[in-house]
Amino acid sequence: MKHVHGPHIFHSDDEEVWRFVSRFSQFETFDFKVNAQRGERLYPLPINLDTLRLFFGKDFTAAEAEDHVRTCTVQLAYPPRNFEEQALSTVGPKLYEAFFKGYTQKQWGRDPKEIPASVFRRLPLRFSQDRTYFHHSRVGMPRDGYTQMISRILDHPSISVEFNSTFKRSSDQREFSHIFYTGELDAFFEYEFGLLPYRSLRFEDFRVDGDFQASPTVNFPDVGIPYTRITEHKKFAPWENHDRSLCSREYSFECGPGDTPYYPVNLAGGSALLDSYRQAANNVAGVSFIGRLATFRYLDMDVAISEAMGASSTFLETVQSGGTMPAFPHAQA
Repeated sequence: MKHVHGPHIFHSDDEEVWRFVSRFSQFETFDFKVNAQRGERLYPLPINLDTLRLFFGKDFTAAEAEDHVRTCTVQLAYPPRNFEEQALSTVGPKLYEAFFKGYTQKQWGRDPKEIPASVFRRLPLRFSQDRTYFHHSRVGMPRDGYTQMISRILDHPSISVEFNSTFKRSSDQREFSHIFYTGELDAFFEYEFGLLPYRSLRFEDFRVDGDFQASPTVNFPDVGIPYTRITEHKKFAPWENHDRSLCSREYSFECGPGDTPYYPVNLAGGSALLDSYRQAANNVAGVSFIGRLATFRYLDMDVAISEAMGASSTFLETVQSGGTMPAFPHAQA
C-alpha cells in the first residue's frame, strides 16, 4: 500500500467521526513512530526522554530532563509571536536548531519567524520514554487503503463523480441551488486579489531489498539536505508481507500554476490578502467554503470530516427553516 500523497495516519478523539469512517473500512491499530536523522545518528520524535539523553549525552531522570530543558529555554517578556519564539521558549536554542529550524525552513519555504506559533504548539514534548506520536483514543490505518475507503463513501445513488472536470463559477452557480466548494479559495475568485501562498510536494520513489530504515518515517532537519523526510510505505501496513521496500523522499516547494496544493501557508503576522478573499466569500450567495484549501487552514483528516458533517447538518436545518447558509459553516481559525 503506497501513500501517494505522503503518509497519513487517521487519529481522532471524535467518536462520531470514527463511527463514520469505520462504516467504510476496517481500521487496523497503528502505533506511528518517527525518527530524525542528524549525521549518522537517529533521534526519536517527538522529543522525549530518550531523545534528550541521546542529544545531551546524559542519563537524565525524567525530572532532571525537564529541569535541564527549562534552563535552556529563552524567557520572553511577552507571549510567543511566531514559530521561532515558541520553540525557543519551549525547548531552547540547541534543540530548536537541531530538530526544528531547518525542517521548518524546508517545509514552508520561509523563515520560522514568519510561521505562526500555533504550528510549533502542535508538536509534543515529553519527559518520559513514550514516543507514540499521536495520543488520541483512536489511531489507525484503513486496511485496504484510503482510496478504497473514499470510493465506498462515494458509492451512493445520490452521488455522482466527474473526473477531469474544472469548476466553473458562472455556470455551476446557475446549475446548482447550493455549492460546497473545497478547492483553492483564490481560484474560486479567479485570483482577483492575487495568489494565496500554498506549498506543494514532490516525491522521489526508490526501491530496496528488505527494509530501508528503522521507522515508517525519518525526518531530515538538516537544511543542507534538500528533502524533508523519507517514507517507507510497507511500514504503514505491517499486516502486509513484502520482500522489497518502496520508499519516497519528500520535497516541499512553492505551489505554482499546474501544481497540486497541499498546505496553505498562514503567516504569523496575518494576511490582508486572505482577509480580502474571506470577505469576498462571505458576500457570495449559495456557496459554502469547506476543507483545507477553501478555508485556508491546516486541518487534520478527522477535523475536515467533522466540519463536512457539521456543514451537512447546518444545510438541512437551513433549508427547513428557510434561512441562509453561511459561507464558512465553522469557526474560522
